[in-house]
Amino acid sequence: MKTQDIVIAHPKTTEQVNALKAFMQALKIKFEISSKESTYNPEFVAKIKKSEQEFEEGNFKRVEKKDLHKFLGV
Repeated sequence: MKTQDIVIAHPKTTEQVNALKAFMQALKIKFEISSKESTYNPEFVAKIKKSEQEFEEGNFKRVEKKDLHKFLGV
């Protein structure tokens, strides 16, 4: 019997990766490991990370829905 379920895990350490590999192998579950290589443009990724950091630091502007057109200048 085949299942169509897909499980995606995000291990943070090498120890976790190794444990997951061993677990999958023990249960004879086929798996693949993708590389950390990103298909995104590195400059784009840097801009997103900078934006996330600025937000965490509280450096953002909140705009009410009614003021959105004025804020965007349209």
